[in-house]
Amino acid sequence: MEKNNSRSTFTSSLGFVFAAAGSAVGLGNIWRFPYLAAKDGGGLFLVTYVVLALTFGFALLTTEIALGRKTRQSPLTAYKQLSAKWSWIGIVACLVPAIILPYYSVIGGWILKYLAEFLTGNAASTVADGYFTGFITAQWAPIIWFAIFLLATMLVVYKGVQQGIERLSKVLMPVLLVLILCIAIFSLTLTHTDEAGVTRTGLQGLAIYLIPNFEGMTLSKFLGVLTDAMGQLFFSISVAMGIMIAYGSYVSKETNLVQSVNRIEFFDTLVAFLAGLMIIPAVYTFMGPEGMSSGPSLMFISMPKIFSAMGGIGIVVGIAFFVMVTFAALTSSVSIMEAVTSSFMDEFHLKRKTSVLLVTLGAFIMGTIVCLGYNLFYFDLTLPNGAVGQILDILDYASNNILMPLVSIATCILVGWVAKPKAIIDEITLNGERFPREKLYVVMVKYVTPIMLLFLLLQSLGIVK
Repeated sequence: MEKNNSRSTFTSSLGFVFAAAGSAVGLGNIWRFPYLAAKDGGGLFLVTYVVLALTFGFALLTTEIALGRKTRQSPLTAYKQLSAKWSWIGIVACLVPAIILPYYSVIGGWILKYLAEFLTGNAASTVADGYFTGFITAQWAPIIWFAIFLLATMLVVYKGVQQGIERLSKVLMPVLLVLILCIAIFSLTLTHTDEAGVTRTGLQGLAIYLIPNFEGMTLSKFLGVLTDAMGQLFFSISVAMGIMIAYGSYVSKETNLVQSVNRIEFFDTLVAFLAGLMIIPAVYTFMGPEGMSSGPSLMFISMPKIFSAMGGIGIVVGIAFFVMVTFAALTSSVSIMEAVTSSFMDEFHLKRKTSVLLVTLGAFIMGTIVCLGYNLFYFDLTLPNGAVGQILDILDYASNNILMPLVSIATCILVGWVAKPKAIIDEITLNGERFPREKLYVVMVKYVTPIMLLFLLLQSLGIVK
């Protein structure tokens, strides 16, 4: 099973946890979690999310990390170690990060552009109506910023597991946590009186965020909250993208996987919670309860306006915010590129240098097309879930809403019914470690998780409303 004895490894379990948490802590935590929390009853969504993290998320995360360490292989080649007939899962699992990397790096370029505007004293320009649209529809500027972000990602992955990924994660993750905590605390101190004379405070926004809102709650609405929380968690913990399998393959056999999974769950949930604590009170204070939005409009339209409304201190807060978001985006993009890079290395026996350059070239070509999707190649397409999008949205929908659930469903079937859960449990308890949630794991991976994922997939396809 362990054919690659010279495989790189993380130097410590902490390095692995920071790298895995850095992957999980991405843009989805920052622009989607707060929106869903505000929309789905505040505290009710939070409790639902935490329960799912300890059950649904735990099962998927544990499976992929243990599969990676057991096989010492990347996603493209790991699945065939369990069953040759199911090797197709690895192909799809490798395809997912290959699709995500280009458009994620494009968004990373947008973030760098805004950070540069705040650092150079041009923050006021970002508040103007149409600024964001004007920027992304320009022909060359988005490509240049995307290329810079992609190059930064490439340089980290090029340096390898220890000198690149682990070293970056050990520096950026603590800084990211400190920044997001400081901004969250500052958000609670805010107060603002609007043109109608209504005064709102950050603490009032905190109450909306934390106190469960059961007003008008029905079984149908609760199922909607459950689906939102499940969808958010599924995308947030970086499963079904091959990332956790690749990172798991770099974990030493002496590492306690039970503790590592617990820590990754904790960090991801903490950052998601702090993202809501950072954004919801600020948005409520300056824009009211209707100010929450999801996706780019929150980060690139709403937040700059809020920083502007803060006065002089808003520039400082804005810089800290976009530095934090840059770090979150970079740690995630590094993990996405590594999943594809390691797959090429294992399947085609390429050196890291060659593999990284090939992946970067492919991502640059596809990312350039994504950028041109807002001007030269512009078109609108209605997706099966009712959303209307361009090239970026189509790639996001295909990877996140179709391929990722498909990979996870197939993984659960493979582990739960073909190879059997014991194959994963034996790896988790390799050194005699206790596995307190073993029975829960078996039930989740065999029955509950695949059913929940199937429901999520059918909803994404517009079959279930």
